[in-house]
Parts: sequence; structure tokens; C-alpha cells
Amino acid sequence: MDTLNELLNGFAAAMTWQNLLFAFLGCLLGTIIGVLPGIGPVAGVALLIPLTLNLDATGAIIMLCAIFYGTAYGGTITSVLLNTPGEAASAITTIDGYAMTKIGKAGAALTIAAVGSFVGGTVATIGLVAAAKPLGELGLLVGPPEFFALMVVGISLLVALAGKSMVKAVISGALGLLIAMVGIDPVAGAPRFTFGMDRLLDGVSFVAVIVGVFGLSELLSYRKDTATPTVHAPNLRSLLPTRGEWRRSAPAMARGTGIGFGLGLIPGMTGSVSSLLAYGAEKKFSRHRHELGKGAIEGVAGPETANNSHANAALIPLFTLGIPASPTIAVLMGAFLQQGLTPGPTLFTEHSEIAWAIIASLFIGNLLLLLLNVPLVGLWTSILRVPSSILTALILLFMVIGAYTINFSVFDVFVMIGFGLLGLALRHLDIPLAPMVLTLVLGPLMERSLRESLEISQGDFSIFTSRPISAVLIGLGLLIVFSPLLKLRKPKALNEDPET
Repeated sequence: MDTLNELLNGFAAAMTWQNLLFAFLGCLLGTIIGVLPGIGPVAGVALLIPLTLNLDATGAIIMLCAIFYGTAYGGTITSVLLNTPGEAASAITTIDGYAMTKIGKAGAALTIAAVGSFVGGTVATIGLVAAAKPLGELGLLVGPPEFFALMVVGISLLVALAGKSMVKAVISGALGLLIAMVGIDPVAGAPRFTFGMDRLLDGVSFVAVIVGVFGLSELLSYRKDTATPTVHAPNLRSLLPTRGEWRRSAPAMARGTGIGFGLGLIPGMTGSVSSLLAYGAEKKFSRHRHELGKGAIEGVAGPETANNSHANAALIPLFTLGIPASPTIAVLMGAFLQQGLTPGPTLFTEHSEIAWAIIASLFIGNLLLLLLNVPLVGLWTSILRVPSSILTALILLFMVIGAYTINFSVFDVFVMIGFGLLGLALRHLDIPLAPMVLTLVLGPLMERSLRESLEISQGDFSIFTSRPISAVLIGLGLLIVFSPLLKLRKPKALNEDPET
């Protein structure tokens, strides 16, 4: 009953007109980002964090979460209508989605995708509600050594599963740690890596770094197609699927929800992996699997349900344990910290009202996206008719203004540009960006847990191996990093995911 009461209180807070407006704006912006090919969820959320810096914590996180799962909806539109995925998680939808467009079934594909996304996202959010209390209370029972070990496992998983080379992933992670260490040493009080610059005493602006590494480098590496695509939006009448299409989609949605939810809980797994496995499940279990690839509705329903279920389930480790399960969630975690909120067990004890308002907003946001996506498909497709040169210039202008308004400092603009060039160089060297952003976010938390642990043990490192939970987690992290078997089992599509 306590959980239900807190959720109802969360709905009361989330349904104020201000928070409903932030949820609506987040859904709107997320859908636009998803529609634009080349800008994925991680870059989209990073780009829009500056917009939220002056908002109250509840409204800011509600808006950023809506942007996050809104991109998954928007990415479907170009996959179905143009055979071009707006983001990696929708790539597999192009196979049957575009095939349905060619036979005049685009409207049904878009409607089923939107409904499947709503179902997957809503079920995963119910899972978050159910898990929030028990996992949060469990998290409160463990101490700094266990938290440090838990973060080691999270980073190990993401490093092991990000990119084609573990060495490159480790380099990326080390870069993130170095950036996180810039500023004043929290214990000794001495400057670290400031190079005598007073502006670096407070560290490097997280937002400027993230906007540069993900946003600017994405823009600089984006290969423009000068030809504006020709796209025809389906009319409203064609948006209604037939009874047979509903009947065939239901089992696919159920399977997609389960796959996306399960994989969303595992750090390092991205939405594209869930989509890919959901499509594989349809090829194995669907009664109409022989039609897959030729315009089967199951090929749209399964993957689209899975990627939204994954997106919402990935919030569970963040809310309950403070562990980001993907690069986009790591950026979201950075936004939490910017607002003075520390994700994890203490979130529900120190900021219970905010936490439950955000969770309640996930239900509202999923409903808003369902209402926005299908009837307004014509509006979304019209965005694709804007020349890419104009869109690029607008996004670049937005990034510069966003970086400047963090502290109203030109220095932050140069930081954004510098890290944009660094991100571009890393992309050219095929070094994944995900481990860097993860260690950048987790670095200060890991340092605090490490130092608190050593204070407890008076400098004895055996505290990490003498406590059972910590020892098991540390062993698991080492096994993940050094086990070649895990690399052999890595899904092929993960290597091709630009989010990693």
C-alpha cells in the first residue's frame, strides 16, 4: 500500500500543468530527434540538457526522460517510411516496416509500432514501480565497499560489451576517469590536473563535455545527404490496422516486452540488441515467420515493443542502485547529479517525492507519445523535408548557446568545441565513447566509495575481498573483463551500434 500511495502522490505531482508541459515538450523534442537520421538518443539528450539547467529538478528530469524514450518512438517513422532508421534501435524495423510501406500498409505499421511501444514502455514502468522499494531497501543495506564493487561490475560490463576492442574500450574509460579527476581533490583539498587554471578548480563542466563529445562530434561526423528525401505521409484512414493485424501483433508484443525488459536490466546492453533479439524470436516462434522480410506485421511489433520496453527497464538499475545501464542512461545520470540528485537507494529516502513524480511521469509520457505519434505522423514527416544544411546550422547554433548558458561563460563554449574535436578523433580511431561517459559520471562516486571504504578499514584494501558481497562482485567484474568467452558470445549487431 505504501508503494501505491507514493505512486499516487507521484501522479499528483506529475500532473501539475508545469510538469505536464515538460513531459509534453520532452516527448515532442524526443520524437523530432528520433525522426532526424544521424542524431541518436544519447546525442539528443546531451544536446538538450542545457535547456533544463534552470528548471526545478522534477521538471528537468521529467523532460529529459521524455526525450529519452521519445527518440525510440520517433526513430520508427523514418524506418517505416524511408527505410532509414532514425536511431540504431529502430534499424531492424526497416526490414518489414519499409516492406509494408511498399505494399501500402505504412499506416498500419506505424500504428502497431506506436501501440507496441506504449505497451512495452508501460509494462516496464510497472516493473520499475514493483522493483523500486525492494531493490532500494536492499541497496541501503550495503556499505561503501559493496557500492564500489557494484560500480566496478557495471563499468566492466559496459567496457566488455562496447566496441570491437576491449583495449580501446579501456582507453576510453581511462580518459573519462582522467576528466572526472580534474578539479580539487575532495580529501586533500589540492588542485588536480588544473594546469594552474582557476577555471578548472571546480572541474570540467559535465554538460559542456557531453554536448561536445556526443553532440558536436556527431554533427561533425554526420555525412550529409544534400538531396532532401521525398516522403509521403499515410492518410488517417490507412492508420487503422485490420483485426487480423491486431491479432498477429499481440503475441509479438508480448515476446518483445519480455525480451526488452530482461535485457534492459543488464548494463552494456543497448536497445538495438533487444530489437534484434525480438526480431529473432519472431523468426523462431511466429506462426507467420515465413512472411518475415516481406512485410509481416510481427517484424514491426516485436522489435518496436522490445526497444521501448528496454528503454524503460534500463531506468530500474539507475533508480534503485545508481548504475547506468547504457550510455544514454549515463548521460541521464549526469543530469540527475547536475540537479543535486544522486540516483540509487538514497534517492527514495532523500528525494522520495521527486523520484515518484518522475516514475509517474513515465506512464504519462508513454500515453502522450501514443497520442502524439499516430495522428501527427504528417507533421513528423514534414521535418524530413527541411534541408539538412539548415538543420545542421540550427543544431550547431543551439549547441553554442547551450554551452554558453551553463555558466554564461565563453570558456565552456571552448570546452565544448575541444571535446567535440576529441570525440571526432575517437570516432575516427574507432574508440567507443560509451565507456568514457560512464567513467566520467561514475568516477567521482567510485572515488568517494573507495575512500570511504579505506577509511573504514584504515587503509586496508582487503576490505573488498573480506566482505562476501563485495568479494563476489569484484570477482564477477574481473571475470567479465578477462574472460574471452564473453567476447565470443557478444552479439554481432552490438559492434555496429553507434550508441556504443
